[in-house]
Parts: sequence; structure tokens; C-alpha cells
Amino acid sequence: MTQSAAASRSDYWIWALVVAATGGVIALAVVQGNRSESRLAGKPAPEVALPLLGGGRARLPQGKVTLVDFWATWCAPCRASMPRVQKLYTEYKPSGLELYSVDTDDDSADREPQVREFLLKYGLTFPVVLDDGSAERAFAIASLPTMLLLDKRGKVVWSHVGALTASGEGDLRTALGRALGR
Repeated sequence: MTQSAAASRSDYWIWALVVAATGGVIALAVVQGNRSESRLAGKPAPEVALPLLGGGRARLPQGKVTLVDFWATWCAPCRASMPRVQKLYTEYKPSGLELYSVDTDDDSADREPQVREFLLKYGLTFPVVLDDGSAERAFAIASLPTMLLLDKRGKVVWSHVGALTASGEGDLRTALGRALGR
């Protein structure tokens, strides 16, 4: 066997290991996401109050249909979901939907300017709260983005882990219709 053939075979095994490890990480994320979805379904949401971007504090709305969206500026699936979140918020807000948009970026001196820049860049107009980790812990968030729909009683009636695709948006619209009595 030539040196070139041996190197080629070695490269094959390295790439096979990389692909297998990547598949394992993705599978674990899906399992963790599904486990947190099933654990939250039908349960009351914890009480949460976080600093509001721009000042003040915002509590998780009580007695209202609320979409809780956990995201971060560095998260590519979060960025992909944001236009759909904005569209849904704009469309359903007149019917009573509240949005509790939870930024989970690390606390740093430049966090607020980064979040503002992110909102401006993507044309997002909804209010944002800044999590210090307490909301992520309270809701047992394992992956970003994670969205939860709470009914008027504060019970989780729909959840989704990962980018909000057209299919996920359809499922969310169905859940919103039920929760809002449309």
C-alpha cells in the first residue's frame, strides 16, 4: 500500500468519526429538546420577572395568551426564526397575544447595545427582557431557540425547540387559534 493510499484511508476514518460525533450531538439535542417539551406540556409556567431592555422590569404576563421565546443574538436558528416571530406577534397582538421575548446572551457591558443592534438589523419591534439565567433555569431550557405558548391559565399548550420553520409556524398558528378562541 502506498503512502498516499494509507493517508487517504486515514482521512476517511477521521471524517467518519467527525460525522458520527456530529450525529450524536444532534441526536442528543433533539432528545433533550423533546424531553423538555414533554415535561412542560400542560404544566403551569413559573413566575418570572426580568429586566426590560431599555429599563424597568417585565413580569411574565398572567391571564393572557403568551408566547415565550428564548433566544440569543449569536444563535443562527434564532436569527432564522425572528422574522416569523415578528410576523406572528404583529398579526396576533390585536387578538390578545403577548410576547415575552427572552434574550439569553451572557451579561456583559455591551449586551444591551448588541441586543438593540440585533433588533434593529432584523427589523424587530417587540419588547425584550434580558435573562440572567433565572428564566432559563425556571423553564429548564436546554436548547436555543425554544418557544412556549402559554394559555390564559398560564399552562404550556405548545412548545417548539429549534428554528421556527413553515411547518412549525403552522402548528403554532393552530395552537394560537385554540388558545385565543379564534
